[in-house]
Amino acid sequence: MTAPAAAAGPPRLPARIRAAILLRMLAIQGSWNYETLLGNGVAFCLEPALRALPGGVHTPAFRTAMARESRYFNAHPYLAAFAVGALARAELDGEPADRIERFRTALCGPLGSVGDRLVWAGWLPLTSLAALALFGWGAAAAIVVLTFLVLYNAGHVALLVWGLETGWRQGMHVAAGLGHPVLRRGPTVVGRAAAFVAGVAIPLALARVAGRERVLVGEMLLGALVGAVIVVRAQARLEGWRFALLVVSAVVLLSVIR
Repeated sequence: MTAPAAAAGPPRLPARIRAAILLRMLAIQGSWNYETLLGNGVAFCLEPALRALPGGVHTPAFRTAMARESRYFNAHPYLAAFAVGALARAELDGEPADRIERFRTALCGPLGSVGDRLVWAGWLPLTSLAALALFGWGAAAAIVVLTFLVLYNAGHVALLVWGLETGWRQGMHVAAGLGHPVLRRGPTVVGRAAAFVAGVAIPLALARVAGRERVLVGEMLLGALVGAVIVVRAQARLEGWRFALLVVSAVVLLSVIR
């Protein structure tokens, strides 16, 4: 007895279309604006897939789909790959327009909040602090910068590839993919890792900047004490990533001045 056709899974997205979408995902914010936010970027990324609609690009169906996908859409630019893959599947499967509209609207919230916590508040500080640790260990400036770029963009590209494949495979049921442990527990795990690396990286970087100058070490300890008081006083009014960025900037500026 043969299994139902649905059990075989979705048709595979052709490699050339997948490559074109991923390349365009790197520029999804290129047309960002206050009216549609990422809307134009989503349509730009979807265009290679929409070319596969019956009749190609010179049809009302193609123009209608492009207009629909150009409307307001708000999500994290990296996790928007989940939406792009799912919307490509929905459009090529011929889902009703009103259902696609509701689906797009429902995706905005989770893809925005999870992405902000996972990337901006987690992965970005973690990779920055890892590069700062290398600086503290005595690595050359070029190695420090290259390490940050490689680590950060490895996570960036991995999210794009995974999101596009998951969105295409699950289509309108991509909500199940958004429950993956990486997205549910990832922000907490990455945040803790960033805190641990900060405890290693900042003292190393300060030690390298200070060298053997005891006066400067005292100044740094005093600065750390003042910073701790500020964090305690500010509590929820001060976002951790902003304070971490301020500290890193101060260390770099101090190293240049001296």
